[in-house]
Amino acid sequence: MDTLLNLKFWIYMARLQIGLFLFGVAVSLMLEAHIGLDPWSAFHEILSIRSGFSFGRMSQSFGFMIIIFSWVVLSVKPGIATVLNMLTVGPWIDFVRTQTWLPEATGWLPGIIQFLGGIGVMGLASALYIGARLGAGPRDGLAMGLSNKIGKSLRFTRNSVEITVLIVAAFLGGSIGLGTVIFALLMGPVMQFSLKMCRVSSDPSPSFTLIK
Repeated sequence: MDTLLNLKFWIYMARLQIGLFLFGVAVSLMLEAHIGLDPWSAFHEILSIRSGFSFGRMSQSFGFMIIIFSWVVLSVKPGIATVLNMLTVGPWIDFVRTQTWLPEATGWLPGIIQFLGGIGVMGLASALYIGARLGAGPRDGLAMGLSNKIGKSLRFTRNSVEITVLIVAAFLGGSIGLGTVIFALLMGPVMQFSLKMCRVSSDPSPSFTLIK
């Protein structure tokens, strides 16, 4: 438990919280752009409709399965950030979407611009919270773990995962819009660029643990 007495740990915890808040801002910007859901959201939405379970329940269930898969198959250890990503991003999104400063796009061009801005903010948020060295969220950890496992760039693995999820969601009858395609094609390059610019390690496993 010595980690709890480590000042650097709490500095990283603060960085993690800022990153997760910005993650909520990013998703909110994309939702209010009204040009389509990101691939994972489209996937969770159609599964929610078909199963009768809530969107949040489907998102958390698949998040948990991805964590287990990444841990067992890709050796990506979950950390505090993995859990907090699942638990706090949703409430942050709900909070941000009630704020008067959050813009709501009307029309295709403003929507595209706002959606691209949301992707940019998500890239920054990813670099901040992953750089806290407390682990990575389920989907980020999956893409990074695949990158390390197969020796391909993060850009390639993140795009591959997003495009695969998009195709599955479309096959199941999910809501696929322009934003869904934009996210699938751009999130990988943006995430890789952001991590590189912020000098964040490509290893998503946590460096800090509460138990030695």
